[in-house]
Amino acid sequence: MELGIIGLGRMGANIARRLLRAGHRVVAYNRSPGPVRELEREGAIGAYSLEELTQRLSPPRAVWLMVPAGDTVTQHIEALTPLLSPDDTVVDGGNSNYKDSMRRAQELQARGLHFLDVGTSGGIWGLEFGFCLMIGGERAIFERLEPIFKALAPADGYAYVGPSGAGHFAKMIHNGIEYGLMEAYAEGFEILRAQKDFRFDLRQIAHLWNRGSVIRSWLLELTERIFAQDADLADIRGYVEDSGEGRWTVLQAIENDIPAPIITLSLLQRFRSRQEESFSAKLIAALRNEFGGHVVRRK
Repeated sequence: MELGIIGLGRMGANIARRLLRAGHRVVAYNRSPGPVRELEREGAIGAYSLEELTQRLSPPRAVWLMVPAGDTVTQHIEALTPLLSPDDTVVDGGNSNYKDSMRRAQELQARGLHFLDVGTSGGIWGLEFGFCLMIGGERAIFERLEPIFKALAPADGYAYVGPSGAGHFAKMIHNGIEYGLMEAYAEGFEILRAQKDFRFDLRQIAHLWNRGSVIRSWLLELTERIFAQDADLADIRGYVEDSGEGRWTVLQAIENDIPAPIITLSLLQRFRSRQEESFSAKLIAALRNEFGGHVVRRK
């Protein structure tokens, strides 16, 4: 099959490469030309404008967007739509809000176009191990593009999960769970490190736990890899960003009256990591001094 790919960042480029290795025809476009030229050397057909990309694809076209969620997706769809023909398909493989995906599907359907929202997990390792794909939209269009999904995913690593929005909803919850898992690992290893009586080798513990324990996981494999490189994380600042899915998961839990304390607290911990010094913590220290005479550490 053939696929146009817009956005050749770390994941978009590897999606293109994995498809090329499986024998698919890839037309690749990126705002900056460097990644396009690089993929041309690897067998892709380069496009240096959206017009060129659509011209180099055969109808019915399929174009995969791998760009940041929000306005960037909207801008690309608005620019792309006039260049497409009825029965063409737009695939959003990024981390868009599922409500945006439901709306976009309706808007494109009104123009005779199809839309699939594909929650994509696998990060920078997807090229080697494959991408996990959660796919929402019209089942018939999923089936049309299934050879693409089969090439991108490991065995049993892709699935049609429901109508428009379902793919990005599943990915949103996936990322919310990821927040909680990473927070639990991080807290556990910090407690291990703080216990000076035993001087644990954190890399050893991570390796050990991945050999048959109930908390073994790919995240723990990555933890072992990290500690093998720098056991003290000396070169890393404890500033943790969030890309939106954790917030959306918490808001969805509130909307459905579902208690989700672990995911919520893991999100709040990310906010805390960005503060050089917490004003709320300073106020608590001052209050403890006022009511109980507890010592306050001064600058």
